[in-house]
Amino acid sequence: MNLEEIVNRRKKFLNETDLMILKFILNHREQMRHISIHDLAKKCCVSSTTIVRFAQKLGFDGFADLKSLLKREYPAENFHSQDILLSLEKFYSKTWANLTKRNYDNASRLVHEANRIFAFASGYVQSNVVRELKRLFFYDNVLIYDIGGKDEFYSVLKTATKDDLFIFVSLSGESHHVTDFSQQLQLKGIPLISITTLHENTLASRSTENLYIFSEEFQINSPEQIPFKSMFTYFLLIEIWYVNYRIYVKNQNSQEKF
Repeated sequence: MNLEEIVNRRKKFLNETDLMILKFILNHREQMRHISIHDLAKKCCVSSTTIVRFAQKLGFDGFADLKSLLKREYPAENFHSQDILLSLEKFYSKTWANLTKRNYDNASRLVHEANRIFAFASGYVQSNVVRELKRLFFYDNVLIYDIGGKDEFYSVLKTATKDDLFIFVSLSGESHHVTDFSQQLQLKGIPLISITTLHENTLASRSTENLYIFSEEFQINSPEQIPFKSMFTYFLLIEIWYVNYRIYVKNQNSQEKF
């Protein structure tokens, strides 16, 4: 689990000072690999004790453990080169390796145990992802209902319970609808799975379970042209999740026989 995932899970424990420290860390990741706790405290205008408490709020024993994590996190690869196909191959290979080693059991359990499942997409590509998600899970008699907008969401919310499940697909996790809707679900204690790009975001911090994708831009021709942005990882993620869901259900059924 990397720093962004940890932050999204534990953001509710952070105060304004913690968020200021976090912002410095995220903006100076390479520098953080070598910085001392005293230098970090000085740059953030806080005490060393405050840095230790910040690290503990994230679930670390202390600053040393946080720093060890940052040392293990290498800077993102530069996928851009003159050979655009080679760049895509590297990007897809790294994404595949990352997505296949993740654990999908919690997300699969939420789907398997849900009474009803609702999905909301925050954009055009995300809507296509939801359609594909519905198609895949339909093979297992899992019905996923679309939520078209604000009015429909609040209509569904009136009868939604903790036995239901919502799935939100968003790029940034910060659009008005997903932040508003996720807050309402959090207040009612209704399970929510978010699918967003891997970074600190409001939607992920309010979700029961987070599934992350990687997004990358590729400059195909001249710099003056709009870069090509790969969204393939959305679809790769949900296919890998679906396969893991089938495995999860099979294992659950096998356990119930004994």
